[in-house]
Amino acid sequence: MRALGRREHSAAELQAKLKRRGHDADTAAEVVEGLSERGWQSDSRYAEMLVRNRVQQGYGRLRIVAELEAARVPREDISAALEAAECDWTGLACSLQRRRFGGPPAGAAEWQKQYRYLAGRGFESGPIRAALKGGAQEPETDPD
Repeated sequence: MRALGRREHSAAELQAKLKRRGHDADTAAEVVEGLSERGWQSDSRYAEMLVRNRVQQGYGRLRIVAELEAARVPREDISAALEAAECDWTGLACSLQRRRFGGPPAGAAEWQKQYRYLAGRGFESGPIRAALKGGAQEPETDPD
């Protein structure tokens, strides 16, 4: 209960924590199942929380999906959380690229450096290329 009081956890994470604290696998599974039945633990809530936090931190879709899969969150919960986030991945990649590098790459070496950075953050190739080409620029405001 203390672990869930701090933040959401996936069922697999809670089971692993209980095992590390000396409980056998069957007991850990029973406890987590009971918490889930009462609504105190939810993989879908965990997925939504993690997606929201990682998007705010500037991570891309691939990195977020990998992290959720590593936490053994079911595929349908991952898909639902990503849809609920309604994130503009291209806009996020462009914003991150501008914040980190200030502008489009000057040459091939700079292009590769920026591409690797954004790929390492978990962005797919389409949003990365759009960001490096200066796509999704902020619309100019009309002074009138």
